[in-house]
Amino acid sequence: MQSFKATSFIRRCVQSCRLPPPGSFCSFPSNSIADDTDSEVLVEGNASSRTAILNRPSVLNAINTSMGARLQKLYKSWEENPDIGFITLKGTGRAFCAGGDIVALYRFLKRGQLEDCKEFFRTIYSFIYLLGTCLKPHVAILDGITMGGGAGVSIPGTFRLATNKTVFATPETLIGFHPDAGASFYLSHLPGHLGEYLALAGDKLSGAEMVACGLATHYALSEKVPLIEERLGKLVTDDPSVIETSLEQYADLVLPDKMSALHRIETLDKCFGLDTVEEIIDALEMEAGRTCDAWCTSVLQKLKEASPLGLKVSLRSIRDGRFQTLDQCLTREYRMSLQGMSGQVSMDFCEGVRARMVDRDFAPKWDPPSLEQVSSDMVDQYFSPLSVSEPELELPTKQREAFL
Repeated sequence: MQSFKATSFIRRCVQSCRLPPPGSFCSFPSNSIADDTDSEVLVEGNASSRTAILNRPSVLNAINTSMGARLQKLYKSWEENPDIGFITLKGTGRAFCAGGDIVALYRFLKRGQLEDCKEFFRTIYSFIYLLGTCLKPHVAILDGITMGGGAGVSIPGTFRLATNKTVFATPETLIGFHPDAGASFYLSHLPGHLGEYLALAGDKLSGAEMVACGLATHYALSEKVPLIEERLGKLVTDDPSVIETSLEQYADLVLPDKMSALHRIETLDKCFGLDTVEEIIDALEMEAGRTCDAWCTSVLQKLKEASPLGLKVSLRSIRDGRFQTLDQCLTREYRMSLQGMSGQVSMDFCEGVRARMVDRDFAPKWDPPSLEQVSSDMVDQYFSPLSVSEPELELPTKQREAFL
């Protein structure tokens, strides 16, 4: 697949709230670390910018509620500060961010603390909306694992720098959940039906593949990241084109390797463009039998390991996302996430996290156990309005988008 440059493509879609066609406060001294009271999100001050540093390396910088709240507070203050031109976000250790802290959510549910789960989703989704509508340029340095919510807190920004250490995925169906944190927006606007494939199979993409499909805007070798950070730290600007030029000075030209799924776009479109999960699996099985392609066999295995309910819910979510704005996707995903946490339809989320992250037996007992047993009513409930007593996610769309 021919690579293309997608600088600010998704960003422009978010800010204008117009969908592209489917497929297509206070200053800190320079280089200082501030606010030692919260070591999970560090702050570095530079000439005309601020850097937020996700700092939970032992759990691959998984985001929890307090981190989301701190990021919101920081970004709001930086957006209001005329001395700050742009914002950078990065992680410590070998990950940018592996996603939301799903083990914490699992423990909340086991203790009956559903309100804590709600607060988590409200906080993280609200920050993602803040990022997607931020008036100042944003640079996310994805030098390492970038999965689930980690993609959610980076992709809506202006620039995403991927490296040879970047590993992207949205593997939520494998834990009985659905790609969230804005995933139904950005995945649904990838070329062809690549979004459905990534959402259902949870397959990984490299940094080169992220650039090729538009999830990342720039690519550089990991050893260049300190040079890039040094360069950005010296900039005194709020001009996205100046920031882009600086990123391009260190950029490397790279293409996906010959085994990449991006070279199988025709097969992806033919299979994942079908209406139902059952049809997608049937088409992949036919393709595997016809071509003996190990890639098809691998994808089929992942789909058969995933939660049947999660697969059907996720497919519908991506399809709905094609016709919704970022705020609409986040509002719907919030509804879906609360349904998944409540256990009224299924306890697949708890079972998936138990099997993969807690007991690690990798043998989840899905409920329902097969696609045939997942009814339309089950899927519909995930997309139904919350009860009268349960408030929907409220985002300040009128307040923020009036300035875009």
